Amino acid sequence: MRDICLPSAAGFAAATAKPARPRHAAKRSGRILSVLSGFVIASSLSACMQSEPEVTAARASTATIDLPLADPVPGLSAPVPRAALPDNTHLGRDFMELSFYLESGRALPRFTRFEGPVSITLSGNAPPVARTELSRLVSRLQREAGLNVTTQPGNTNTINVQFVPKAKMRHAVPNVACFVAPNVTDWADYRASRGTARTDWAQLTQRQHATVFIPEPATPQEIRDCLHEEISQGLGPVNDLYRLPDTVWNDDNFHTVLTRFDIAVLRATYDPALHSGMSRPEVLAALPGVLARTNPRGGQMRGLRDDPTPRSYVKAITRALGASSSERGRRAAATQATQIAAAQGWTDSRAAFAWFALGRLSLKTDPQAALRAFMKAGAIYRRTPGAGIQAAHVDMQMAAFALASGRAQDAIQLVNRSLSPAISGENAALMATLYMIRAEGYDQLGNAAQSNQARLDMAQWARYGFGSDAAVKRRASEVAALADAGARVN
Repeated sequence: MRDICLPSAAGFAAATAKPARPRHAAKRSGRILSVLSGFVIASSLSACMQSEPEVTAARASTATIDLPLADPVPGLSAPVPRAALPDNTHLGRDFMELSFYLESGRALPRFTRFEGPVSITLSGNAPPVARTELSRLVSRLQREAGLNVTTQPGNTNTINVQFVPKAKMRHAVPNVACFVAPNVTDWADYRASRGTARTDWAQLTQRQHATVFIPEPATPQEIRDCLHEEISQGLGPVNDLYRLPDTVWNDDNFHTVLTRFDIAVLRATYDPALHSGMSRPEVLAALPGVLARTNPRGGQMRGLRDDPTPRSYVKAITRALGASSSERGRRAAATQATQIAAAQGWTDSRAAFAWFALGRLSLKTDPQAALRAFMKAGAIYRRTPGAGIQAAHVDMQMAAFALASGRAQDAIQLVNRSLSPAISGENAALMATLYMIRAEGYDQLGNAAQSNQARLDMAQWARYGFGSDAAVKRRASEVAALADAGARVN
């Protein structure tokens, strides 16, 4: 699911202040940071607690993060390692955990999938971009994963994508923006069956019908992101794992389109050696042969110790980023998540995400602690293969701060480092924002030609990412305000 509660960005007043700083400089920094606090850039976090009854197989939340810039800018020449498919030992472990658990931690008693061709169709007030993006997604599922899916109606097995008025969805499922439900054909059917065994993934013996619910209106990018995650979970794994850095099936919500990992898991899910109704031991016994066929370069699958994420960590993250606790309680929960990560010896995306959450929640009360937390998160992401898009989001926030601090060259360098993973991740909103920062940075340096080029580059991404000219203008105004603050510094 993509939850819809968006915590407001906190101020930065002392985030980069130095102990011996002159009073006039401190006041100037405060003005810059107050501008930054209004510059809301969407980064990916799981946030609000899910409402009852349980909503599973759904896209996680988007929250707002502002990140101060370290001095000097760290590691500008160090690219994040590119993701490769894991070996079959690790891929097998991931497959089993994705396929036999729900996001809530409940175990699934049997393996399920669609048996036979699947029609994936649109209903409701679907905008034209939905048809385009659905066709692209289905083409990828056919070509890359070898799935027997089509956008043409007529098959017994169906996935319906229904667009529902946003107000109606919020009233029924307050914290959810898009999700998939089994055994229902439309919104009315879901409302009538919600909370019953019929919509419980654990009760399935075979998948025949599912519906993806997306609010309207939504931006083109939001529509595409929901299509990728919710349709893929309707077809395959209904779990999300915080420890996986290179997948849409992670509640950190950084990846927005299917990755190589996701395609590999879907390809294995529909291998002929597997079928609905198989038990966990039966799937585990068949999996080495399945992965040898679907991932031949992955080597032989061997036994590997499970690496489950304790429910205490998930609960701490949910509480930290939810709306039901006090700010102090949320910070305590985020701190607990970092402590759990340390006790587990994690150096993966779970540890990074815990620090990320703690940084956001510490901005108002302890900016120096927030800065340390963000830098720890960024350091982990930068050395984690497949976490390039996570690092790019961090760099974008740092570039915004650099721009507001009058450090145009640093801002441009950070943008340049972020462009490749942002393009690979197909994140148009991120790309547009990066180019806006680059344009303003070149303006600060007096390079009109590069600034104009950056604005031309921005234009090709902005409408898709933000949805309307008005939204694009609002974001451009926010970036311009940062640049104005930076110009006053200089």
